[in-house]
Amino acid sequence: MDDKAASAPAIPRSLFALSLLYGGMCVLAGVLGVKLASLGHWPVLGDLAVESGIFAFLLLVVMASAVAELFGQDTANRLVRFGFVPLIVSMILLTTVINLVPPAPFWGDQDAFARLLGQGARMQFAGLISYGTSQTLNVFLFSRIAGGRGRMLMLRAWLASMLSQVVDTVLFITISFYGQDLPLLSIMEGQIISKLVLSTIMVPPLIWVFVQLGKRLDRPS
Repeated sequence: MDDKAASAPAIPRSLFALSLLYGGMCVLAGVLGVKLASLGHWPVLGDLAVESGIFAFLLLVVMASAVAELFGQDTANRLVRFGFVPLIVSMILLTTVINLVPPAPFWGDQDAFARLLGQGARMQFAGLISYGTSQTLNVFLFSRIAGGRGRMLMLRAWLASMLSQVVDTVLFITISFYGQDLPLLSIMEGQIISKLVLSTIMVPPLIWVFVQLGKRLDRPS
């Protein structure tokens, strides 16, 4: 074994860093999602609003795409599957803390805490299904559009993110609220338009940044 092989890290630095950040964003996306954010008034589109978890979720989309670009589709799919671990653990911990751990007698915010961070089993299930399906679809489309790795990086990331966000929204809202007296199509329409706007603004520049950062981290020291 030569010195270069002996000194090479078992896991590339960029993959290690992206995996850590990916796991954190899986947890943070659910926490941020309790706030509905205004995106302001847009010509033709009107007033747009979206749940704030989309900012973390689009980072997940970008990081999975960056891993696919740097290490291939199979590695990116493994990253998506490993993302279920922090997601499920965070759900279990939140449910346990809300329902089983009693609040301190002098702490009066238990109801607000439970109302903001507590999710029913149906919404948790919807989150898992929509996450796994949309992220896997994003990696697949990103890896196949325009011939895959090395070609039209920002265009592939943009198209894959938009299509996967549509699927994510349809699955999550349908599973969470089907059968209830709610205008599901109207809710989907507003969320999809807002997510497509954010995907257009955020994803193309961020995929370039993350891929360049990954290449820099993996340069021999």
